[in-house]
Amino acid sequence: MVSIDEVARLAGVSTATVSRALSGRGQVSPATRARVESAAKSLGYVVSSSASSLASGRTRNIGVLVPFLDRWFFSTVLSGIANTLMRRGYDITLYSLTADREQRQVIFETFLRRQRVDGVVAISIELGDDETERLRELDLPVIAIGGPNPRLTTLTVDDIAVARLATEHLIALGHRDIAHIGASPEFDIDFHIPTRRRQGFEQALADAGIPAHPALYEPADFTIEGGFRAAKQLLGRPGERPTAIFAASDEMAIGALLAARELGYRVPEDLSIIGIDGHELGEFFRLTTIDQFPLGQGERAAEAILEALETKGEAPPTHEPGQLPFELIVRGSTARLADPPGR
Repeated sequence: MVSIDEVARLAGVSTATVSRALSGRGQVSPATRARVESAAKSLGYVVSSSASSLASGRTRNIGVLVPFLDRWFFSTVLSGIANTLMRRGYDITLYSLTADREQRQVIFETFLRRQRVDGVVAISIELGDDETERLRELDLPVIAIGGPNPRLTTLTVDDIAVARLATEHLIALGHRDIAHIGASPEFDIDFHIPTRRRQGFEQALADAGIPAHPALYEPADFTIEGGFRAAKQLLGRPGERPTAIFAASDEMAIGALLAARELGYRVPEDLSIIGIDGHELGEFFRLTTIDQFPLGQGERAAEAILEALETKGEAPPTHEPGQLPFELIVRGSTARLADPPGR
């Protein structure tokens, strides 16, 4: 193992200067830092995490609480967090937070109290009062992404406004028979995002004087398969069929698009479809969507947690909690409603 003394000798500086240069803490001139980094690289020296932790009181590790690891949205937010932290020399520890009460209790009562992390990011998880209190007792910076939590610094997306924008886009194209693919109760957890998106959908309809028909609502599970099955139900029922579908996620919208094509509908000539998320497959399917920039959400959360660590007790953060951005991206799955034959 190469020692810090060898790096110091090769760079012609003290071991204290090597420590400051490689940790990024303390005053070191750019030229000296470059010389130390070059010496460390040539010798294959890597800063010991345990030694660095003892010297600085930091683990250079951030804990991330996430409800799902196999869903595109959460993995994309996680990528934004990991990429930003990695560039700053931080590791991450993942805690998969399910609905199991005992498992959640172990995470908050044991794992997070082992002093192995410098801060915590919670991705779209609705924390109970006890869980929030356990986090506050850690005396560590905590950034939450998702619905509001008045006791934590939170970055939020206005899901009602997002759904209104999606629905208003369809209404502006002349559609009135608009179906909605949302979520069944077992998936309406953690800030009740599906419920809020349905509220935004119905508010936009009401503002346009369009009644909300229960027959034009179909629950699913936020997957492509679920959206496919829901669209089959909506488009296969007797009576009036929708001319447009608003799905509460891009994956369900993609499933609806595939179902429509299988049933012989032309998209967007016969049926317009819009989703929410900004999924990476959206461009391939030419899907109109409300992009909520999940990668950017992760990057912003990581920047906020790092700033909170660097300015703790010294200055107010510049990354204030607040609303996360979203944007309508119009592609080829929505179009103006065609006049019926004979008009």
